Amino acid sequence: MIQVHPSAIVDTTDIGSETRIWAFVHILKGVSIGKNCNICDHCFIEQGVKLGNNVTVKSGIYIWEGVEIEDDVFLGPNVVFTNDLRPRSKKYVAPLKTIIRKGASIGANSTIIAGVEIGQYSMVGAGSVVTRDVSPYSLVYGNPAKHRSWIDEEGNKLVEKENNKWESIQGKIFVETSKGLMPS
Repeated sequence: MIQVHPSAIVDTTDIGSETRIWAFVHILKGVSIGKNCNICDHCFIEQGVKLGNNVTVKSGIYIWEGVEIEDDVFLGPNVVFTNDLRPRSKKYVAPLKTIIRKGASIGANSTIIAGVEIGQYSMVGAGSVVTRDVSPYSLVYGNPAKHRSWIDEEGNKLVEKENNKWESIQGKIFVETSKGLMPS
């Protein structure tokens, strides 16, 4: 069952079961929302946006055309997405594609510049400005956001074991590659 607050405006029908849409949310036609999502108060989602399953969109987030969010993603309050690197009033430019990969978390008040990819299970610290791609399993923060540590699926920092190998507190081994960290 889908739960929609009476003050929400929902123009799409492509919504998975068990999704909750709270007060003062506006979702345009052409949006795809997966199962078991939670879209909190005061959010706007523009046409063409895709949200996977189990996505949490905290309050005050506007998600613009060109943004794709995979399964199990957490977006903290007031995360800001852009979709145009050179915006001008009354001049439409095709939006750049921004992808938030499976299991990623983005902290409150972070800004995500158009065209980046946030890697799977990565974490963006609160208040960060992401201007380039974030590797899988990377913890980034700052302005601009920079790699600070490697993390596991739960967000725990990994310990370096030997050259290019990292270990979680559960003993899971990860290998550092040119594309980021990967489970071995």
